[in-house]
Amino acid sequence: MILAAAEFDKPEIAYGTLSPLLIVFGAALVGVLVEAFAPRERRYVAQVGLSMLGLLAALVAVVLVGLDLTTHNDGSSRGSIEAMGAVAVDGPSIFLWGTLLVFSLISLLLFAERQLEGGITAFAGQAAALPGTEAEREASAQGVEHSEVFPLMLFAVGGMMLFASANDLLTMFVALEVFSLPLYLLCGLARRRRLISQEAAMKYFLLGSFSSAFFLYGIALVYGFAGSFQLAEIDTAVSATVGGDSLLLIGMALLAVGLLFKVSAAPFHAWTPDVYQGAPTAVTAFMAACTKVAAFGALLRVFYVSLGGVRWEWEPMMWIVAALTMAVGSVIAITQTDIKRMLAYSSIAHAGFLITGFVGARQGLEIAGTEISSLQAVLFYLVAYGFTTIGAFAVITVVRDAGGETTHLARWAGLGKESPVLAGVFAFFLLALAGIPLTSGFTGKWAVFTSAWAGGAWPLVLVAVLMSVVAAFFYVRVIVVMFFSDPVGDGPAVAVPSVMTTATITIGAAMTLLLGVMPQPMLELARTAGEFIR
Repeated sequence: MILAAAEFDKPEIAYGTLSPLLIVFGAALVGVLVEAFAPRERRYVAQVGLSMLGLLAALVAVVLVGLDLTTHNDGSSRGSIEAMGAVAVDGPSIFLWGTLLVFSLISLLLFAERQLEGGITAFAGQAAALPGTEAEREASAQGVEHSEVFPLMLFAVGGMMLFASANDLLTMFVALEVFSLPLYLLCGLARRRRLISQEAAMKYFLLGSFSSAFFLYGIALVYGFAGSFQLAEIDTAVSATVGGDSLLLIGMALLAVGLLFKVSAAPFHAWTPDVYQGAPTAVTAFMAACTKVAAFGALLRVFYVSLGGVRWEWEPMMWIVAALTMAVGSVIAITQTDIKRMLAYSSIAHAGFLITGFVGARQGLEIAGTEISSLQAVLFYLVAYGFTTIGAFAVITVVRDAGGETTHLARWAGLGKESPVLAGVFAFFLLALAGIPLTSGFTGKWAVFTSAWAGGAWPLVLVAVLMSVVAAFFYVRVIVVMFFSDPVGDGPAVAVPSVMTTATITIGAAMTLLLGVMPQPMLELARTAGEFIR
């Protein structure tokens, strides 16, 4: 008996459309080869050049792909589903890709900074050496550098881009692991204060593993309900269901746990202050901006595209999470005496503000002429927050003492007298985080509060305004310490950075001011991105 030959459909991959992802991952792989074959003394220059070239090329590819997107639904959405349904290359994806690449380019300058540590980077010379051992001292004396941080960063960037654009839950989980694993490693590679850095990496790894397990279990339950990993097919199954299904509801809750962990939302925020404090400050800046962009991109896509039909089931949960997150971040930040931990709790509070805009659940170009959609507001807020927070952490890298960076609040007393310009720039970043007018923070909060109010979430907006007032206290407290307090001992010292850190601070301050004074171009770009496609 001869069986008929089965017809084989070969997969079609639009390499041009997916080129931004391919370029970043390709550059990361080449970086691994550089580590394997290039002489040690040449690796730093090669890795920095390769990473910069790869990110710039990917950014150019994003622009070209964005200009060539096809429109759907009378222009309300743009793009296509690629890689056999695994990746959605639509307007929001292009916006998020571009944002991630710009933030990564700025963060790369902090990674590459050498002048602050006397000619070497801020990363450990030999990660495998135990802190305080002879091997560590020898590596430090010889000026050994870990140039592997650059391909690790590129892998993280590629994973974040894929995470924000994944069109099925399995691809989303793979992307989650691709960008999480490099971050776990990067957090433990600080040259100074190795123990606290390794503690941060271990805490992040353990808690991140738990959150990934919750996320994967949620995927399994949602698949059991819908019979598919594709977001659009899950939406179809949800729309055909009358009443709540236990598999769907439990799976949805577990998916939310995994995603809310990544955005540092309460009560899944416990890792954030420890990791932000212990990780190298360049890595903290990169995580604070880029991880939020990727995680909120995935959160919006999962709940708007696949679970929009059960909005009334998940919206009350998000109301509670948003209010709790804003309260925890704003109130506990008041008690902090470490600048990096304070900014970590600030990051938690800002996650709550973003979720406030998210629960408005209003998207689409049909309301763009008169109101701001939730998607537009969240996208703008992510851009505004990213530039400000990277700039703020860049300032922290140059305030130092004999032991390196000094982040205790008392050590910043008198910084306004020691370096008025640097203290003034940091004060400007803090005022932007507080949401003072003429800064990007004010425009961002106005956008998310407006969209949430229009979506009927006015009680949550009132809570957000109250927590913004509370948060202003600890921002102003730092400004008072810098300008109106006498220094302790010799006072803070400000190291002279290279052009890389200077450029990072300058770009952060310029964009914070520009997005506060002239927000319309960025709001229009976010509006043009349109809806998520299915």
